[in-house]
Amino acid sequence: MLFTILLGLISSILLIPFGKRFKSSWSILLPLVPTILFCYYLGYIPKIANGLNYMQEINWVPSLGVNFDLKLDGLSLLFCLLITGIGTGIFFYARTYLKGHPYYDRFFGYLYLFMSAMIGLVLSDNIFLLFIFWELTSISSFFLIGFNNDQEASRKSAMTALTITGMGGFFLLAGLVLMGNVAGTFRISELIEYRNVILEHSQYPLILGLLFLGAFTKSAQFPFHFWLPGAMKAPMPVSAYLHSATMVKAGIYLLARFFPILSGTELWSYTLMGVGGFTMLYSAIHSLFRTDLKSILAYSTISALGILVFLLGVGSKEAVIAASVFILVHALYKATLFLVTGIVDHETHTRDITKLAGLRKVLGPVALAAGLAALSSAGLPSTFGFIGKDLIYEATLHAEKNWILILTIIAVATNICLVAAGFMAGFKPFFGSLPQEYAKVHLPYKSMWITPLILAILGLIFGLVPSLAGNFINYQAANSIFGGDTEMHLAIWHGFNTVLVLSLVTLAAGTFLYMVNKPSEAKVNYIEKFQRLSPQTIITGYANDIVRFSQWFTNFFHNGYLRSYHMKIILFAEALLIYKLWQSGPIQIDFENLTPLTIYEVAVVIILLGALVIVIATPSRLTSVVAMSVIGYCICLMYVFYSAPDLAMTQFTIDTLSTVLFVLVLYKLPSFLNLASARERYRDSVVALGFGAILSIIALKVLYEPIQTQTSDFYGENAYILAKGKNVVNLILADFRGIDTMFETVVLGIAALGVYSLLKLRLKSSEKE
Repeated sequence: MLFTILLGLISSILLIPFGKRFKSSWSILLPLVPTILFCYYLGYIPKIANGLNYMQEINWVPSLGVNFDLKLDGLSLLFCLLITGIGTGIFFYARTYLKGHPYYDRFFGYLYLFMSAMIGLVLSDNIFLLFIFWELTSISSFFLIGFNNDQEASRKSAMTALTITGMGGFFLLAGLVLMGNVAGTFRISELIEYRNVILEHSQYPLILGLLFLGAFTKSAQFPFHFWLPGAMKAPMPVSAYLHSATMVKAGIYLLARFFPILSGTELWSYTLMGVGGFTMLYSAIHSLFRTDLKSILAYSTISALGILVFLLGVGSKEAVIAASVFILVHALYKATLFLVTGIVDHETHTRDITKLAGLRKVLGPVALAAGLAALSSAGLPSTFGFIGKDLIYEATLHAEKNWILILTIIAVATNICLVAAGFMAGFKPFFGSLPQEYAKVHLPYKSMWITPLILAILGLIFGLVPSLAGNFINYQAANSIFGGDTEMHLAIWHGFNTVLVLSLVTLAAGTFLYMVNKPSEAKVNYIEKFQRLSPQTIITGYANDIVRFSQWFTNFFHNGYLRSYHMKIILFAEALLIYKLWQSGPIQIDFENLTPLTIYEVAVVIILLGALVIVIATPSRLTSVVAMSVIGYCICLMYVFYSAPDLAMTQFTIDTLSTVLFVLVLYKLPSFLNLASARERYRDSVVALGFGAILSIIALKVLYEPIQTQTSDFYGENAYILAKGKNVVNLILADFRGIDTMFETVVLGIAALGVYSLLKLRLKSSEKE
C-alpha cells in the first residue's frame, strides 16, 4: 500500500527533469500510473468483499505515536477505486485537453501529487498521518485551482480555497490531537475501542466541533461552501477530478471514518442533519438560477455533498447504506457531466446554456454520455441514480418518527431541484435546433469523449445489475462506516411502495421544473443583489478587517527603528516578569544571611556606575566606546570575585575585541544624530531603571528559592555516557549550536531555492505585453 502512495509522488518528482519529453513523445505514459494503481486495487475487491482488512505498519516517530500505519478496508477501497479509476480517465482526458499548453508537464506533476495525497489520506490509520495527507491535498489543489496563474480570477480562487480549507485543517488537527489524548492512542482503528471514553468525556463537544469545522470547510458545507464555485476557474479536468469524486469528498470520508467512534449522540445527529440539510436544499435551489454549465454543476455538487452529510447525521443503518451507495452514484454521473462540459467548452468556446442547443447533431457520443449521466442524476429507473435516490428516501422514512416528515420533504425538494439542474447540464446544450455558428463543431479526440461515455455506461450497468456494486464495493464500505453488518442487498425492484412513489414524484416534478424554468442573465443578476448578505461577503469582510488590523499591527511594531524594537521587547519582558512576581507571592529578604560587601566590590560598582553615566551623557562616540569597555572590564572583575575565571576571560576577550572593532570603524560612521527628545530620554530612563529593578528583585528572590538539583544531577550523570564529554556547559552549548546550525542550513536552502527561482524567472517585456 505504501508503494501506491510513493508511486505517484515519485512520478510527480520525475516530471521535473523529464517534463519536456512528456510534452511530446512520452505523453502516452502519463495515464500509466493511475491505470496500474486502479488495477492493483481492483485485485482487492474479492478479498475485501469477503470481509478481510489489510494493515501495514511502519515505524516513523514511535516515541511521539506518529507511525506510517495504513489500513485498507471497504471504505478506503471504495475511495481508492474512485481516486485511481476516475483518475485514469482524467489523465487520458487531460492529456488531450491540455495539449500544447506551456505548463503541460507541470499540470500532471500537480495531478500526480494530488492523487498520491488522496490515496494516502484514505489509507491512513494514524491521525497525524491523516492530517499530513489532508494538508497535502489542500496544497496540491491550490496549485491545480490556480493553474492558470496569469489570470487574476484563478489566483484569487486558489487563495480562497487554500485559506478556507487550510483554516479547517488547523481546527481538524486540534480536534484529532485532543481525541488522541483523551483515548490515549493516535491509531484510528484503536480509537473505536475507546468510543465510550470519548463520548463521555467533557471535551467531546469540543472534539466534535473541531472535527466538523475541518470536514465542513473541505466538503464545502454552508457557510463555507462559496470556495467551491470559485474554484471552477480551474481547468476542466481539475474540476472533474477534485470537485466531483475526490477532494471535496475528503470531508465526507473524514465523517464516515470517524462515524463508528463519534456518532450516536444528539450533538452529532442534529448538527450534521441541520448543516447538511440546509446546504443541500440551499445549493440545489441556487443551481436553478445559473446559466454557466460549471456553476450549475458546482452548486449541484455542493448539494450532493450536503446530502451525504445529511445522511451521516441521520445515522441509521439505512442512511449509512444510502451514503455509501450515493458516494459512487454521484462520482459517476458528476464526473461525466464535468467532462462533457469540458468538451462543449473546448469545441464551442462557451458554457452559457442560453446560447447552447442542438449539439447532439455534431457531438453524438458526447450527447449520449451527457444524457445517461443526466438520467442517472434524475433517478430514472434502470440507472444507478435510481437506486441511490431510493435509498435516500428509505433512510428518511426510517428516521425517528418526529423527523420523518420534515426530513423526507427536504430530501424530495432537494432532489426535484437536482433533477432539473441535471437536465439543464445534460440535456439543454444538446437538444433543440443547432445554431449556425456551431454547425462546424466536430468531435474531439477519442481520448476525450470515451472517458465520460465509459463512466455514463457504468452508471447504467450498475443500475441494471446493482449487485455488482452493492455486493462487491458498497457493502463492505457501508459496514466500515456503520461499524457492523448492514445486510445490504441492492435490487432494482422492491415492489410498489412509498419509496417508489416518492422517486416517481421527484422525477415528474423535476422534469416539470426543468421545462418551466428559464435561466437567464436577469435571474443571475437578481440573485447577485443579495450577495452582500451571503457568507462569502461576510467572511471576506472579516478577512479584510484582519488584513487591515495586521497592517496596522505590523506598521506599529515593525516601524524600522531599532530603538523602538528594543523598547517594545523590554516593556513586554517587564510586564511578563512583574506578572510572574505578582503570582509568586510576597518577597522576603533576610539581609542577615547576605555576605557583607567588600571594599573591592564597592569600588568596582562605583566605577561601573560612573562609566554608565558617561556613556549616557557624553556626546563623543570615542568616549562612549571607552566607557562601555570600562563597564565590561568591571563585570570581568565581578566574575573573578565570585570564582568564575572562565566567564571572566570570555567577557574580557569579547570586550577587548568589541572595543578594537568599534574604534576601527568609528571614523567611517556618519555624524551622530540625536533623534530622541528630552521627553523620550526620560521615558527610556524610567523603562531602563524599571527593568534593572525587576532583575535585581528576581536575583534576590532566587537566593531564597529551594535548590532543585534533579536537572544538574541528570546532566552530570549522563554527560559523558550520552554526549561523550565531561564539561556539561560545553556539551549543552554544542548541542544547541548544532540545532541552530541545522535550522540555519534549512533557511539558507530555502533562500537558495528562492534565488534560483528568480534567476530562472522569465518576465515578458512591457513592449511585448
